[in-house]
Amino acid sequence: MRLTKLLAAMAVIVLPVLPAAAQDSAWQGQATAYVWGAGLGGDVTPFTGATTVEVDKSLSDVLDNLDGAIFLSGYARRDRFVLMGDLSIASASEEGMVPPGIPARAKIRQSSLTLLGGYRAVDLPEMHMDVLAGARLWQIEGTADVFGGAITRSGDKSFADPVLAVRVNYTLSPRWSALFYADYGGFDVGGSHDTSQIVATANYQVTDQLYLSGGYRQLNVDYRDGGTRIDMTMAGPIIGATLRF
Repeated sequence: MRLTKLLAAMAVIVLPVLPAAAQDSAWQGQATAYVWGAGLGGDVTPFTGATTVEVDKSLSDVLDNLDGAIFLSGYARRDRFVLMGDLSIASASEEGMVPPGIPARAKIRQSSLTLLGGYRAVDLPEMHMDVLAGARLWQIEGTADVFGGAITRSGDKSFADPVLAVRVNYTLSPRWSALFYADYGGFDVGGSHDTSQIVATANYQVTDQLYLSGGYRQLNVDYRDGGTRIDMTMAGPIIGATLRF
């Protein structure tokens, strides 16, 4: 199934942002909407025959070229069994000139969906640690046109990478907690040479159901196949609001 169909089928997505509740035989979960102020760096060749683009954009540069973005997440747990995931979709475009002074426009759309399942290996009053495994699914779409669309080239790549992850949550006070999450995958098995992610947040409990979080996230991918090359790092601050149920 194409990644776009998988994304359309997802109604609740998850990201390790907040601590899970105490052990219980019933399922417990949370859903998060968040903003990720990511800068971009790396090299992208979106399709065979396209020019390799060296990307080095700050957050302000990204916002200038951003067409739209969606970031959703969540978490579910029953006893020691946990489910997690994260959905990130961003689209950006840029206009300029290519030699010998021809007007051109390029657009790239990146979607990633991380789905994980795992086990709560450590469950102490002040600390919880989950170990997980799953996959990160990618779809990269690129389009370039010149002369106002008179000449157009486009291409897309979809691939999936196996991922191993660890999530650690520390209780700092009755309302404050800290979270660290890290994953690594690829292994030249699914699609990319490697992919990795780190998330670190401080979390504040506003009510029994509502939490606010702030911190830092970095997502990396190194994918090369034929004429397509995607070696990118997306990193920056995140803020989120989570509803627990």
